[in-house]
Amino acid sequence: MPINGLPTVLELAAALNRGESTSRALVAAALARIQDPDGEGARAFRRVQPEEALADAEQSDALRRRGHVPSPLAGLPVSVKDLFDIAGQVTAAGSRVLAEAPPAAADAAVVARLRAAGAVLIGRTNMTEFAFSGVGLNPHYGTPGNPADRARIPGGSSSGAAVSVADRMAVVGLGTDTGGSVRIPAAYCGIAGFKPTAARVPQAGCLPLSSTLDSIGPLAPSVACCAIVDAILAGEPVRLPAPPPLQGLRLAVVGSYFMADLDDAVAAAFAGALSVLSGTGAVVTEMAAPEMAEIVEANAAGGFAAAEAFAWHRELLAEKGDGYDPRIAVRIKRGAAMSAADYIRLSRLRKDITARFWARVAGFDAVAVPTVAQVPPEIDAFAADEDYARLNLMSLRNTMAGNFLDCCAATVPCQAPGQFPVGFMLMGPPGADRRILDLAQAVETALGR
Repeated sequence: MPINGLPTVLELAAALNRGESTSRALVAAALARIQDPDGEGARAFRRVQPEEALADAEQSDALRRRGHVPSPLAGLPVSVKDLFDIAGQVTAAGSRVLAEAPPAAADAAVVARLRAAGAVLIGRTNMTEFAFSGVGLNPHYGTPGNPADRARIPGGSSSGAAVSVADRMAVVGLGTDTGGSVRIPAAYCGIAGFKPTAARVPQAGCLPLSSTLDSIGPLAPSVACCAIVDAILAGEPVRLPAPPPLQGLRLAVVGSYFMADLDDAVAAAFAGALSVLSGTGAVVTEMAAPEMAEIVEANAAGGFAAAEAFAWHRELLAEKGDGYDPRIAVRIKRGAAMSAADYIRLSRLRKDITARFWARVAGFDAVAVPTVAQVPPEIDAFAADEDYARLNLMSLRNTMAGNFLDCCAATVPCQAPGQFPVGFMLMGPPGADRRILDLAQAVETALGR
């Protein structure tokens, strides 16, 4: 059982195999939580499909009785971010301007893989409009409240995905991560999240924010849950993490960037986690990395996300710009000022900075940092645009550097009982996905106090 107390994929799968539960019962319970008028279902979900979900659950139960169980995810309710195509449904991306778009003709590649694994799709989750913010506010459809305090933000852009899992409206949420949109809401909501190497999971059928930075990953109760879903999304056989001994584990803490201006609660929780790991024999080394300042400078004009988002949205903004959340529109429009030469230079800088950073930390098993520099702020703190900009940047700061570096990264809760959620993030170089999941499993187990 992970430290958030939620039932895991493996625990639920075992109960199904023993006949102690059924998929129909699990799905019905999840639907009841979504439909609870005192809960967050109306804000966490954009669309719920109870009839389809219950029918799929009954079919899953029938297949299980005949011995057909395609994966540990079989029969479990899974939520899907409103960024993915589901055949016959409109992919609105948390926006009103796409509400009348034609329904998708086919499932996104990852949705098809989830179906093949036996997952029961329970509904589409709310999100920051077009995935372009780390705080999770949505002025069109409402903002789901954080499970730790409903007056606080859930994090974004995969806001509904995180709340759906933390509030047991789904066992797993499918999200995207362009600057932290899986890891931030996972950390803010006290669950696990995994951002794979961008090229690991196919993006076909996912509405893009930045084709360079977009990654697709799970939000879930535990690292093992994330590993199961990641393997399915990547088209690989399911493999559970193989946690290594913590004795001798080498962790790099890049202090000059990731550790600056931390909330007291985040600083205390992260220091406490490092103390626990050091006590088990892990070797923690604080170091400087000048590449981090170079990332900030390289992205000063808006970076890949603004340029690539503007290329996708240019005509839609001209036609329906008044229907956008103004705070999202202004970020997209920054991309209009970037020239082709600027973009090419940014691409070259990214390649150079990424190579030098990963060479610098090559002697370590992982980079360990707080997932987010602050605990989830109150929703009311975002009333002024300048506060929105400041708090959004602080939400994104630690995670978006990892997207620039094409990292794979996992976040697990590290706060003491009774404290606001704080995430502990492990980052590794491109392609080290399985290794990072193994390490994250070891860290999660050590921190499960």
